[in-house]
Amino acid sequence: MSKLLFVLFEHAAGYGLFSVKEFDEVAALLPQVESSVSDISKFQSVVKLEAFQAFRNGPNSLDNINAIAAGEMHPDLQTFLEKEVPKGKKKVQVILGVGDSKIGSAIADTLGISCQHTGVVVELMRGIRTHFPHFIKALTETTAGKAQLGLGHSYSRDKVKFNVNRVDNMIIQSISLLDQLDKDINTFSMRIREWYSYHFPELVKIVNDNYMFAKLTTLIGDRAKLTSDMEEQVEEVVMDSAKVKAIFEAAKSSMGIDIGTIDLINIQMFARRVISLTDYRKTLAEYLHSKMQSVAPNLAALIGEQVGARLISHAGSLTNLAKYPASTVQILGAEKALFRALKTRGNTPKYGLIFHSTFIGRAGAKNKGRISRYLANKCSIASRIDNFSEIPTSVIGEHLKQQVEDRLKFYETGENPAKNIDVMRQAVTDAVDAKEKALKVQKKLEKKQKKRKLEEQNGSVNEEEAETNGEEPAKKKKKKKKDKDVDENTSAVFEVSEEAQVEATPDKKSKKKKKKEKDVDESVNTTQEEEELANGDSTKKSKKKKKKSKEDAEESMELSSAQDTTMDTTAEDPDSSVKKSKKKKKKDKSNE
Repeated sequence: MSKLLFVLFEHAAGYGLFSVKEFDEVAALLPQVESSVSDISKFQSVVKLEAFQAFRNGPNSLDNINAIAAGEMHPDLQTFLEKEVPKGKKKVQVILGVGDSKIGSAIADTLGISCQHTGVVVELMRGIRTHFPHFIKALTETTAGKAQLGLGHSYSRDKVKFNVNRVDNMIIQSISLLDQLDKDINTFSMRIREWYSYHFPELVKIVNDNYMFAKLTTLIGDRAKLTSDMEEQVEEVVMDSAKVKAIFEAAKSSMGIDIGTIDLINIQMFARRVISLTDYRKTLAEYLHSKMQSVAPNLAALIGEQVGARLISHAGSLTNLAKYPASTVQILGAEKALFRALKTRGNTPKYGLIFHSTFIGRAGAKNKGRISRYLANKCSIASRIDNFSEIPTSVIGEHLKQQVEDRLKFYETGENPAKNIDVMRQAVTDAVDAKEKALKVQKKLEKKQKKRKLEEQNGSVNEEEAETNGEEPAKKKKKKKKDKDVDENTSAVFEVSEEAQVEATPDKKSKKKKKKEKDVDESVNTTQEEEELANGDSTKKSKKKKKKSKEDAEESMELSSAQDTTMDTTAEDPDSSVKKSKKKKKKDKSNE
């Protein structure tokens, strides 16, 4: 029975399937295969590329490599093998060479292909790995190297759960800047003290704080100009009434020399710079506190933000600190003393940067080494939890801090602390609860952000619609409002005219009726003439009708106002009323 050997090679760019010529001879002559691996011409005579399937994108390659590492067969690999590997016949046996036994067993279970991962397959895989860019024309050595590097980074990040937001580089830079600022502020403040003490030497003994001294130099200036009106301002800076009195008394009888205005201006400018530096130092300390809470909360809760940041910066990164054993963390920062002790065969140092924590200062002289060793052990645990946890919480760090406190009490009083197993169980349960709460908070924030985005999108769409269509409906509404106002006014005028008509005499009623009938006949005639002359001038008709309605309303108002007078005049002078009616008729005709 003849055998066909195929080799499956997993590359960062994709899957490659190679066929091996003369499998029986190759298997028998294994040393020849080893020698031919280095020579590409000899190796190509033995191995031939049958098929190659490239990955679609980066996430697809990561999914495939994760499946291979777990010993599972990805659907892409399954379709590739089903398509390219020929099926075995009665006289021909197909063997697939793989690099791992787990993936070989998975292929054999799902597809029924017999797999081999030992013997000659190992040397063939080595040769394919070295000469793989020569088999594929589109793939060069540089592109293959880039693909391997990118896939390696993504694979390691996926395994370690690397979060880009939890970057410890900012902590390293901020703590180094904080230390540099402390040194610079100290030197600058000493320069201010020495410079201003030529003019006011007694102030140095009264005020010890550098920040307060710099503020007082800008506030006081020339001591001769220090008056009682400035007591409140000085007390705001010093925050002590006794010191304020001492400053005023010393200013009256000072031994300092007089200073020029230009020199005083330069001193005050320098003092303002020092004040601004100290203010910036406070903001930088707050930034470091917030950054440590997000990157290494357990280490910050255990040993403090600044000491924890110094440990991270000295180690190079949080991952390097997590890799260090507790004995290295204990003497981290005391390397010179360690190597000097090794050279001179003296006592090695007991602590390094950890000495700045409060625990070692509180411990006795005999117990300093013990407590530093115990604290280093807890620091290594806290750094590992911070480095590899998905959701950072400070719960375990607080429990570790309580353990160090209990150990201090044990060294001082002999009181037995709680067992480590019980404390860690309680810490794990509390940490799980804290993670659940943090997840709930994150979900709520994500929902709020989605709602805000939707509201912003809807608001922008509504604004665009209002810009395009908002002017026309506004105009229509205004027109409707105007029409309503006109109708209300006309209706009110007609109601007033009707009341006036009811109160008038029956003789006047008959006269008014006649006038109205005449006006109606004339209006009908005029409207018919207008329709014949101008077809479609509806606007003019409406204007004329409005004018007529207004004129009728005015007449009715005049009649109602003149009711009392007309009642008397009609009874005494009937001829005058007839004349008035004739004049009104003439006016109506002229208006028409």
